[in-house]
Amino acid sequence: MAARGLTLVELLVAMALLATLATLATPGFGEYLRNCRRAATVNALSHTIHAARTLASVRGQAVRLCPSVDATHCAAGRDWGHMLLIRSDGPSGPDGEEPPLRVVPRLDADGRQSVRSNRDSLRFAPLSAAGTTATVTVCDDRGSRAARAVIVSRTGRPRTSDRDASGRELVCP
Repeated sequence: MAARGLTLVELLVAMALLATLATLATPGFGEYLRNCRRAATVNALSHTIHAARTLASVRGQAVRLCPSVDATHCAAGRDWGHMLLIRSDGPSGPDGEEPPLRVVPRLDADGRQSVRSNRDSLRFAPLSAAGTTATVTVCDDRGSRAARAVIVSRTGRPRTSDRDASGRELVCP
């Protein structure tokens, strides 16, 4: 009966080929993972904007989307990398006694991206065709060449782009 199996030389050649392929695939796989993380952040942001817009319509009152560090109050500033709040923007104001309508966990769970807006908050009115326009830019360690923006129109609809609302290249901090 003939012996089955691999010789030591065959096994070493196969392992060398696998190591070479893994070395060649690693940079491309890292780029793929960063693209997936960026897409997940952009999609979560777009869904949150849609949710805020929908809540304004359903409730029949204005709501505000803003960044927060404590899950209760809107934070000052344009760093949207923390959690986001959807709050009623009624007579008591965006930080009144009423609890937030929705708390969205940190968009960038691993902290490898920056999420910056040109606005402190976005306001969505229930029946108005005019709202807050904004550009929220998502950047990672690749800088401006890989940045993506979520651009919110006057009607509150978000769209994704690799340029700002004026067609210029995005700038990462």
